[in-house]
Amino acid sequence: MTPRFADAFYYLALISPDDARHTEAAELSESLGGSIVTTAWVLTEVADALSAAAHRGNFLRLLRALREDSDTEVIPPSPELFERGLDLYAQRPDKDWSLTDCVSFVVMRQYGITEALSGDHHFEQAGFTILLK
Repeated sequence: MTPRFADAFYYLALISPDDARHTEAAELSESLGGSIVTTAWVLTEVADALSAAAHRGNFLRLLRALREDSDTEVIPPSPELFERGLDLYAQRPDKDWSLTDCVSFVVMRQYGITEALSGDHHFEQAGFTILLK
């Protein structure tokens, strides 16, 4: 089974009970089979969003759970991947894609992943299917 890509949108919804998509993300998480791929850049976005002292522990618990989960692969940063993401970022000035999104799209194409655990329409613009609608 092809893995799914997990975006910051998904992780923030999953761990934040007040998030409008929390229930949907939690239900999707429970019903998923197969493996998940994400990147250190995505996790940086999550950590940045949860950087307030009151929320920092939530990120650290998530990170620990992801590191212990044999079905989750976190792609580490590399100069090559960064450059490939930058190339896509530069090639698409017509889109509002973040550099993190561009790196995510590169990884998804590299791994043959077509589905994203996200509600971010940028993934659809890039030709992927989002699972949080």
